[in-house]
Amino acid sequence: MISVKQITLLFLFIPYYLIAQENLMIDKIVAVVGGSTVLQSDIENQYLQMAAQRLHSDKCEIFENFLIQKLLVNQAKVDSVEVNDITVESQLENRIKYFIDQAGSKEKLEAYFNRSIFQIKEDMRQSLREQLITQKMQGEIAGNTKITPSEVKEFYENMPSDSIPLVNSQVEYLQIVRYPPYSEQSIYQVKQKLLELRKRILDGEKFSTLAVLYSEDVGSARNGGDIGFMSKGELDPDYARVAFNLKENGVSNIVESQFGYHIIQMVGRREDKIDTRHILMKPHATDKEIKDALLALDTIVDLIKKDSLSFEKAAIYFSADKNSRLNGGKVVNQATNSTRFELDQLSQEDYYVIKKLKIGEMSEPFLSKDENKKDAYKVIKLISRTNPHKANLTDDYQLMQDMAIERKKQNIITNWVTEKQKSTYIHIDDEFKSCNFKNKGWLKEKM
Repeated sequence: MISVKQITLLFLFIPYYLIAQENLMIDKIVAVVGGSTVLQSDIENQYLQMAAQRLHSDKCEIFENFLIQKLLVNQAKVDSVEVNDITVESQLENRIKYFIDQAGSKEKLEAYFNRSIFQIKEDMRQSLREQLITQKMQGEIAGNTKITPSEVKEFYENMPSDSIPLVNSQVEYLQIVRYPPYSEQSIYQVKQKLLELRKRILDGEKFSTLAVLYSEDVGSARNGGDIGFMSKGELDPDYARVAFNLKENGVSNIVESQFGYHIIQMVGRREDKIDTRHILMKPHATDKEIKDALLALDTIVDLIKKDSLSFEKAAIYFSADKNSRLNGGKVVNQATNSTRFELDQLSQEDYYVIKKLKIGEMSEPFLSKDENKKDAYKVIKLISRTNPHKANLTDDYQLMQDMAIERKKQNIITNWVTEKQKSTYIHIDDEFKSCNFKNKGWLKEKM
């Protein structure tokens, strides 16, 4: 069975010759699919990459996945399915940022590969474009697949017992969130510091250097404050409003967003996306502000304990978290779009509180972090906790539905490949003819 994810997973890695340029090989064409070729180096590079990542690696499996990719790319040409340069460049920037993060700095990445960032991008661009086209074609073929409850039930009942996944312990919980009312003095101090940094930048210091030293956005600070190409919809509205009006290399005045206070530098733009750097700073609560926030929560907790107010209504009336407030405090897992969390998906602060609670029990007020990493004071009520168990339709319907629809997509892709093999010129080098292919139609007489 061909996995929809599997036929793109293999193309996420940087070409192996960038890592081991000294190991030069004599290349040759090992397959022709329509008008596309697969090279020996494609297979070897991928095999070594997967081995380095300690992933299961089989050259025949890698080879077949390349064949499927080429089949999809060929069909994309026929159907005029394309990806625009903006998408390719945006994805390329994200990949490069990832590799820089792994290497430690841009200079270390260039030294490691003995190539400039520009050359590394040139080496990756075409393979990335094909990968994105492959993903888009999969969406064209199987993207609108739907599934009925009876199909989910049938899928589950036909699963071998040893294939039913083990589900880790999961919890559901409610929360009431309050933020400390930062004093004017703490906000003033943050703004003054940002104004000082802005002046230093305008006087000639590098924005990226100061971002590394002072920004409280740890993720982007490592990249000199650079957050990559993003559209308006991907950015905080207040951040986007200012950033999109900057000229190249321009530096903004102070911008307040839901994350804190920023100064922003325009790096470049591509049609509807911009690349910006920023320095983020947040006001920090004084002891009195912390005490006031906790006292407010204590008052709410007392009302709930006296049955004057249910937890759910208290969340609606008093919680400052807009995502959970209207759900009566019930927290939604953004990664799965469900209300269940595995324990390792919780913030460290929430985890230590929740693991001590019994079902139906409410915590005392405690300091935590919100999804924007801002200090927040919370009260949590545990709604449910499951023990590790084999998945079942009652407790884990969403999981089984996702698995069933993935299998249905796999079948659609498999059937599509089988049909396309019949009408596509395919030549396989003798070296790979002995492979036990999952799709048997690769080996045939020349058309």
